[in-house]
Amino acid sequence: MATTISSTSSSTATTATTSTTKTSSTSSVNQSAANSVLTSLGSGSGVDTGALVTQLVDAQFAQKRAQLTSKSDTLTAQISGVATLKSTISDFTKALENLVEGGTLATQPNSSMSGVATASAVPGTSASGLNSSVTVNALATAQIATSAKIASPSTATFGTGTLTLTLGTATTSGGAMTGFTAGTNADGSAKSFAIAIDSSNNSLSGIAAAINAKKAGVTATVINDADGGAYLSLKGTTGAAQAFTLAASDPAGALAQFDTGFGTGNKTTVSSQAGNAKLVVDGVAVERGSNEVSDLIAGVKLSLTGTGTTNLTSTRPDSALSSAVKDFVDTYNQVLGVVKEQTDAINGQLRADPAAKTLLRTLQGLTSRVLLPGAATGTPATLAAIGVRTTRTGELEVDDNALTSAMKNAPEAVEAMFTKSSSGATGLYAAMKSLDLNTGSTIYGLGASSKRFLQAQSDLGKQKSTVDDQATKMTTRLTQQFSSMNARVSAYKATQSFMQQQIDNWTKSTG
Repeated sequence: MATTISSTSSSTATTATTSTTKTSSTSSVNQSAANSVLTSLGSGSGVDTGALVTQLVDAQFAQKRAQLTSKSDTLTAQISGVATLKSTISDFTKALENLVEGGTLATQPNSSMSGVATASAVPGTSASGLNSSVTVNALATAQIATSAKIASPSTATFGTGTLTLTLGTATTSGGAMTGFTAGTNADGSAKSFAIAIDSSNNSLSGIAAAINAKKAGVTATVINDADGGAYLSLKGTTGAAQAFTLAASDPAGALAQFDTGFGTGNKTTVSSQAGNAKLVVDGVAVERGSNEVSDLIAGVKLSLTGTGTTNLTSTRPDSALSSAVKDFVDTYNQVLGVVKEQTDAINGQLRADPAAKTLLRTLQGLTSRVLLPGAATGTPATLAAIGVRTTRTGELEVDDNALTSAMKNAPEAVEAMFTKSSSGATGLYAAMKSLDLNTGSTIYGLGASSKRFLQAQSDLGKQKSTVDDQATKMTTRLTQQFSSMNARVSAYKATQSFMQQQIDNWTKSTG
């Protein structure tokens, strides 16, 4: 409180001093102009019109220019204040986002056998209470086919024609493809891709590039051998439905040596067949087309690494959550201090700005805002309910006993407040994100205030230009007037000098 009073007194004194200085400066200019006229006229040596005109013009416009300068300084401070508040809220929200998305505040799944599968939390979900057994009987595999060795691959060409790449499901026996069913697109058409090969791309590297350009899920690679030969390797994506065939339009042509799969002559060697991962989760057998599985256990992403059995459990970061609550309160108090400084009723640059005052009220009401709208009766849904309370000065503090009780009795609620929900509509981050968006709004937020102040500054610039034009015109007019006066004074002095000479001569002659 003492600091506020001292600051206020200092500000008032500064304002009074500034006002006195501006009045004194204007008075000084007027006095200087008057003295110049009196001195110049009294001296009889002619008037310094350049200096006199400058002083008179300065005297005429000194007060107006001082007012415009004062307004300009105020607008500059207000624009800076708006930028400060916007960046402060934005930085606060971004820091909170990084915290909640980092995963350190969410319940983490654990795998007892990382050689079978590793487990990680799915953003926006909770792995709380996890206790599952997962047996991996087979990993998901991708089809791999390799051509015969190509001698002199840098110069070899393979004619022209069309290669047709088709995706689908294959049947196998003894590691060989014994059947193939083409997959279909959403419109019912076959998942086939026609790849045109002509004289511009019928080299080994050209064919690989043409296949990759289709982005069909099959990657072509040229593998060089130590003796100078090379192979064309084709690799699909994992999953039984990702098998593929490749067929040349001319079975007898040079391109046919790359034929792959059932019904094509199968000129390449298939070293791996497309297959699904096969798992048993808590006694239920399932298959997945990828070794990255996120839809089997709520809140858990499994990365399959080998065959075997692993047990999944979870650990809640109670210590990290408690620290996050306290860190949030500390940062909030710093942010609140910046907002209160800008909206201070006496010295705040934005004390009359409605958006800034709305921001302050919203911040002060954050502890009572419902962060978990769907919480069950009796479950904490606000910061106040987990021990974050407002002091008499408006700052926040943590009631350690209340927070400890909340962490013991409703840990899921505390976690939900400080993690990012799948919908993005609940929790503390959602509340701060909403506040950030509203603060930056160009319709009703500080964005609108910024536009208004910038427009006022632009208008002020036009007023300054108008004053400068008026001063220029006055300078021109006074210069012309004093030039004319000087001419007349010079003529009067010449007449006076002539008459004085005549009188002097007459006096001498009569004496």
